[in-house]
Order: sequence, then C-alpha cells, then structure tokens
Amino acid sequence: MRDMSSRRLFLSAIVVLGLLTAPGPAGADPAGRLRIPSTGVPDEWLTKAEQTAFRETPRYDETVWFCQRLAAASGSIDYRSFGVSPQGRELPLVIASKGGVFTPREARAAGRLIVLLQNCIHAGECAGKDGSLMLLRDIVITETRKGLLDHVVLLVVPIFNVDGHERFSPYSRINQNGPAEMGWRVTSRNLNLNRDCIKADAAEMRAWLSLWNAWRPDLHFDNHTTDGGDWQYDLMSTADTSPAAAPPVARWLENVLFPQLNPALEADGHLPAVFFGLIDSKDPSKGIRSGPFSPRFSTGYVSIRNRPSILVETHMLKPYRTRVIAHYNIMLRTLELLNRDPDSLREAIQTADENTVKLGKKYEPDRTLPVAVGRGDDSVPFSFKGHAYRRELSDVSGDVRIVYDDTKPIEIDTVWHNGMKATKAVNPPLAYIVPPQWTEVIDLVKAHGLRSERLSEQITTEVESYRFSDVSFADRPFEGRFRARFKTEMIVERRTFPAGSVVVPLDQPDAKVAIHMLEPDAPDSLASWGFFNTVFEQKEYAEHYILEDLARRMLEADPTLREEFESKIRSDRSFASSPRSRLYFFYKRSPHWDASINVYPIARLTRPIASPTAPADPGQPDRTPAPEGK
Repeated sequence: MRDMSSRRLFLSAIVVLGLLTAPGPAGADPAGRLRIPSTGVPDEWLTKAEQTAFRETPRYDETVWFCQRLAAASGSIDYRSFGVSPQGRELPLVIASKGGVFTPREARAAGRLIVLLQNCIHAGECAGKDGSLMLLRDIVITETRKGLLDHVVLLVVPIFNVDGHERFSPYSRINQNGPAEMGWRVTSRNLNLNRDCIKADAAEMRAWLSLWNAWRPDLHFDNHTTDGGDWQYDLMSTADTSPAAAPPVARWLENVLFPQLNPALEADGHLPAVFFGLIDSKDPSKGIRSGPFSPRFSTGYVSIRNRPSILVETHMLKPYRTRVIAHYNIMLRTLELLNRDPDSLREAIQTADENTVKLGKKYEPDRTLPVAVGRGDDSVPFSFKGHAYRRELSDVSGDVRIVYDDTKPIEIDTVWHNGMKATKAVNPPLAYIVPPQWTEVIDLVKAHGLRSERLSEQITTEVESYRFSDVSFADRPFEGRFRARFKTEMIVERRTFPAGSVVVPLDQPDAKVAIHMLEPDAPDSLASWGFFNTVFEQKEYAEHYILEDLARRMLEADPTLREEFESKIRSDRSFASSPRSRLYFFYKRSPHWDASINVYPIARLTRPIASPTAPADPGQPDRTPAPEGK
C-alpha cells in the first residue's frame, strides 16, 4: 500500500509539473484530451484551484469571499446564508438569476426552472465546489455561459457540510488523489449528512430542508468523489429510475437527459459511465451493479419528492483538475439541455405531482406504492474499461491484494446487473394521525414541509395501525441511532385521539415523504430509525406470587384457556421450563397487561374524519431565507 501511495504522489507531482510548465491557459490539459471549459479569465477572477494549478481548494472563508465578490460584481448574483452550523458557521447559498429574480415566487412567476447544485455534503469531496465556482464566474463575469440563466434560476450550495470542511488536512481522504488538503467526510457531530435526509438529526439538514421547502427545486445535483477500484472512467453519474421513482420523472431521465448528456460529455473528452460498484472488488469479470438508493440519501430523498437528483461521482484517483472539470462539464451540459428544453422536465414534474396528490383524494384498498427496492434479475452486457492488475497474496493482511498498473488500459466483457424490483409496497391511506405527545415526530413532519392539521377536539374513530413482533435492535449505533428491526401485522381498532393530534393528509405533492416516514416497513421509516423505541418497552411489572394467584383464578374461570395453557406446555419445551413464561402467559391475557406494548402509535385513516381541524403550523408556507446584504 505504501508503494502504491508513493507512486500516486509521484504521478500527482508529474501532473502538477506539467500544468506549471505547459504552454496555454491556466489549467491547460497536458494530455490534450479534456476540452478546456474556461478561457479568457481575468487573473483576478481565477479561482484558488485555478491559481494553484489545481493543487489546492479554497477554505471556507475564501469560498465565501469569492461568492460575495461575485454578488458585488453582478446584479445576477445574490449571496445569502440559509442556516447556521453547530459550530456557528453560516451555510452559504448563491442564487444566480437574470433580472433580479431572487425569490421562489418570482422564479415561478417568471416561468424559470429552479436547479440546486449541492456540493461538499461530504466535505473532503470538494471538486464539485470548485467546478461550481468556475461555472458561476463564467456565467456572470466572463459571460461565456450567461445563456445558462435564460430559463433557469441556479441555487448553488458551495459547501453544505461547513464544519466538516474546516476539519482541513492532507489526511482526510486516503483514497483521493488531491487536492493537497481537504475537509472531512462528516459533520462536527460526526453525522453523515448523506444518511440524514429522512431523520434530519443534523442542524445542517434541517436548514437544507427549509431551503428545499421554500424553493422546491426542479432538479438537484449532488456532487461527490467516488471510492472503488482503479479504472479508466473519470466521471460517473446516476439518478433514481427504480420502481419507487415517479414514472414521468424516470422517463424524462431515461429518454431525454441521459441520451443527450453522455454523448456531450464524451465530446468534452470524458469517459463517462453509470455509477456502479463491482460485485467482486477483485474480479471485474463477475459483473457490476448500481443502485437503488433509499431516502436516507440525497438521491433517494429528492426522488420521493418527484424531482430528479443527479448523483455525480468523479473518480478519486484521477488528478484533481480532471475531477473539477468533470463536475463543471456535467453541470454545464445538463443546464444547456434544460435551457433548450425546459418544458419536458416541467411537464414530467407536474404530472408526477398530480399523480401523487391523487393518493389522498380517494382511498383505494387495492392500490400499492413501492417503498423498498432491491436488485432484480435483469442484466445487460457491459464492456468494463479498467486498468491492468495482478492479484497476489499479501504478507501484511494475509488476504489477496490488488496491484493496478494504470499505464495499461484493458477491457473486460462482463455484465451490468441493472434490474430493480419493488421488495416492499404499502397501501396508501388517506392520511396519518400522530398523537400530540410524539413531538419529535410532529417536528419532523413540519421540517419536511408536509401540510398537516391539528384536531381541535378529541375524537374516537376506527383506524388501521400495526402491531410489532420479533423486535430486535442493532448492537451498535448507526448515524447516532440504534436502529430497530421488527415484523409488522396490520390491526384495525377504535382509538381515541386527543385534541392537538396532528393529521397528515396524503392529497399533497410530497405525500411519499410522509409514507416513507410513517409506514414502519419503509426502509428509512422513523420506526426503523428508533423514534418509537419506547413502545417496545414493558414499563409495568408483576410479582410472581401475585401472578400465581391470578393464574389460578383464570384457569378456574376459563376451561378453554386451561386447554391452551396445557397444550403449550406439552408442545413447547422452552415455555414449559420457564416459570416466568408460564406466569406471563396469564399476565398478557389479563386486563392488567399494557395493551399498548409493541403497538404502533401512528394510525392510518382510510376514511374522512368529521372533526374540526386547524393548520398545524400556520406560519409554514413562507420559508424563503431572508436576503442578506441586498
């Protein structure tokens, strides 16, 4: 490993030397392969990456300063923050728009698409940030890309994980070939923002949700740098087209975006591919696979809000300059496509939203909605473009190690396992009802921008819900929570809900967010994240000598119960040998037992309720971040 690391550093030094000595514009491609995206840039408007021949990336303060300079120099740029991190840093937001259109209402009135470019959710993966700064500069300073704002309003988050970004070090990403120093993967609370979209434990994610709710972008870019093997591809991307995605949006991705995008990127000198992983990291001939993404990830979360999210993964071992240009170009070519044809995406989203609203208009007991997606059986041939490698037994790890030779490109005929199928589907109700004591859940309903109402008086009504069984918990925390595993059984019963209970109707465009949060079998449900772990706990107990008397009374009063008890003793050796199990057999069948244990407190409404309600959050509709400095 040390030999390979030394080799990488040596190759990086050769690349930098070539950049410093080669003739032509700053950042010229010494191999002549990549099309230079930025030309004729005044020296004072070179980004730090360009100034240092892509050896360095700017720190937080430098990034904010560059964005503020753009705002001061151009009436098409507005700089503001959209929140504050736990360590007190403002979350920077750049809005790029023609004609002073800097609010969601103005953008919609002008008929503009709204595109969010999100960078540094993993702060060490910073190439998208530098590509975004170059793109903004070329839109409003050199004006070589000014046409990108003809039909689009750009929201650019240069650094999402701002605290992690300032954990700056040359040792942040051992897998990554440059820049010289970079930020850290997770936040100052050690939370991975790209696992936090549904549970929203991080202050940064709560702020991002407010930004999303205010603007409701039409398209989302999530810029990353991948890990993995050493292969020829410098640019990978994907989006959710699985059975869980809105069909009109999936069709737009498959039929409009990607057929035009990938040829354009090839013309720019890139070797693009779908984002994939090797089935066997030591043998590409066994095939590749990709997706799906649950809503804990940005890509999956944006998808359940009926919008396309483009996950971009540039290759970790490629020079930093190559990665920055790759991010620049994929954003550029996508924005060009949107400006040529804004209506196809707008129509796909409108149809998807209308279809989602229908979920809550009329209850249909036979209708199902996929909430979990797994890999299917379909596959297609794939020519894997990698680098020569050898396998040898390591005297360090005792495992087989891979040694790559990236001077020798190879192609291997293999298969891409691209099939996906729904593995869990639910029958959407008309609404969910959340008792008022579950304040953390109600706060999340508000944070996700879901329309909700509060009961003005107590009601008793028949509802559907779930009973849990086979409950177990992870033996270590994941993203700060001990996840719960369980089986569910649908139950129908009458329940009383006090005034203040929150009703979440599904006749709204973001209904699928509510379903993924509140259906316990959804892969990132709040129940699975541990928000309801207290319902699995027994809080009241009985002394055994009390239960002895109770059991005798119940046996004398109920011959059927006696037969059930004696049959269980005969058939279940473990039960027969456990005094506690035998006594609790009666306790659980008595009126003393807590009937709420292992019962989901959230209910499903399958018919309208006749009860006065009021908006749960009257101030909710206006979430536009206040402008700063303009």
